[in-house]
Amino acid sequence: MKEKKMTEKTGGQQYFTADPTAEHDYQQFDFELLGQRLHFQTDAGVFSKKTIDFGTRVMLSAAAEQEYVAGKILDLGCGYGPVGNAVAKAWGREVDMVDVNDRALELAKGNCDRNGVASLTHVFQSSIYDNVVDRYALILVNPPIRAGKKVVTAMLQEATKHLVAGGAIVAVLQKKQGAPSAQKNLEAVFDDVSVIGKKKGYFVLMAKHPKEG
Repeated sequence: MKEKKMTEKTGGQQYFTADPTAEHDYQQFDFELLGQRLHFQTDAGVFSKKTIDFGTRVMLSAAAEQEYVAGKILDLGCGYGPVGNAVAKAWGREVDMVDVNDRALELAKGNCDRNGVASLTHVFQSSIYDNVVDRYALILVNPPIRAGKKVVTAMLQEATKHLVAGGAIVAVLQKKQGAPSAQKNLEAVFDDVSVIGKKKGYFVLMAKHPKEG
């Protein structure tokens, strides 16, 4: 992506469609994330098919400056897998990668093989947390804003049900696309919410310690 806008569509469909029917347009590129040179194959019908979007880069950079408890990581809305691949490769952590988009999931699996992290990753289909049963030390998410406020809010607030004690969710959103309201949504269910990164209108939020009750 040159910086890819969240309005990205292919073949009249949004990239968060479960079964894209857009004609295939495979592309490949290398990109460095978290100090790791990674190789990706992408296709039409997935988000940011030409390069890693700026928001994801800002999120990973800010997330790398934090410390987390032991445990698995969840890449929520993984797309073709840049976040999960980078984290598994750089941090050596087990990563579950989920998305609603079947085409993105197939790409993510292939990219995990290409980058030598298949043994650390588990890629599976899930609409938000529907098929997620484990609890995680960290959830990373670049929410699909165009999917609507209900979807984005669920991604953020329902994280409380899927974190280990001391776990955290880290999310990136543009200020003009709802970062302030997202922060308020997190504050409604978490005791500890902070902005851990800002760059070119993107805010990286981290939330820990779900409220009791």
